[in-house]
Amino acid sequence: MDISIQLDFLSWLRFSISIMDRRQSTSLFRTTREREPQSFLPLSTANLHILLALASGERHGYAIMQEVNETSEGAIRLGPGTLYRSIQALVEDDLIEESTRRPGRDEDQRRRYYRLTLLGRRVLAAESRRLADLLALAKARNVLHSF
Repeated sequence: MDISIQLDFLSWLRFSISIMDRRQSTSLFRTTREREPQSFLPLSTANLHILLALASGERHGYAIMQEVNETSEGAIRLGPGTLYRSIQALVEDDLIEESTRRPGRDEDQRRRYYRLTLLGRRVLAAESRRLADLLALAKARNVLHSF
């Protein structure tokens, strides 16, 4: 193979890798440092609530949506587009995974169940600590008493 063609390919490959979005890159290109829970923080509101919904066990998409609505007392409503885009990103980041559980005979067979991965649980714990620290700071500065 001509050396100039090899160099062109390597240049193209380096450029392609450099412009990849972190969420779209495969684990092949991720370093160990990027896999640390803090590298995912802060979580978006949708991702935080999805991870919280899965902390108590496996759920399918619609059940996640209902759980988020209930636990936030209606303050957070995830539409299907937001929910499934978030689920896809969380799966790509290895924070959640599709479980082997399948719907029962009387359930919609298209349902997919999701669960937290170990990394997802660690990220959720790190985000919870971050938010607890922020809340402690707000209390210390009497922010919560001013309303």
